[in-house]
Amino acid sequence: MSEQDGSSRPRARIAVVDDHEMFRAGVIATLAPTFDVVGQAADVESSVMMIADTQPDVVLLDVHVPGGAGGGGAEILTKSRPLSPDSAFLALSVSDSAQDVGAVIRAGARGYVTKTITGNELIHSIEQVADGYAVFSPKLAGFVLSAFQGAPPTADDGADRQVHDSELDRLSTREQEVMRLIARGYTYKEVAAELFISVKTVETHVSSVLRKLQLSNRNELTLWAADRHIV
Repeated sequence: MSEQDGSSRPRARIAVVDDHEMFRAGVIATLAPTFDVVGQAADVESSVMMIADTQPDVVLLDVHVPGGAGGGGAEILTKSRPLSPDSAFLALSVSDSAQDVGAVIRAGARGYVTKTITGNELIHSIEQVADGYAVFSPKLAGFVLSAFQGAPPTADDGADRQVHDSELDRLSTREQEVMRLIARGYTYKEVAAELFISVKTVETHVSSVLRKLQLSNRNELTLWAADRHIV
């Protein structure tokens, strides 16, 4: 719906929902030359109101947003769809977990991409969603299929999950957050910025994770996490 190659179609009207102000500002700056950014919000309540007021063509939606009943992006989507029925929702998140992907897809999102996406890729994804297509990061395809099919885990999956849960139980919630980001290739500085903690705190958490999981370095941690499909 953007004006490209002489097209007379109007620019798509975009709303951006993300609780990280600096990231939100960067996304808006990236999108502004191509789309009309008509609204932005940082929590569940203000997002629902903003979407109802602006009626955007596409809502760019983080899945972890504070407020409301704690349902984050999926809650925003569920509450907003009746108020803005013509809006399409594209999830943009640091998370690529099956749980997060499944929640927003079942709530009605038309796409899900991760924050590792480039600016041009994000613009193209929004254009595709605005034109009625579904857009997903390639590595999320299996999660999306499972979400649509509602496929239950097999017996082997259940046994594996019990083992993995037992291992994860050794880690605190914050250690698990740090572990997943490190395993995805984030630097200590990037983890610190994402979680709003100091680099020194990140180093402390990584050392604790390695000790508890009996691993030697971050490369072993990445292999450990990938083998268990938890990143």
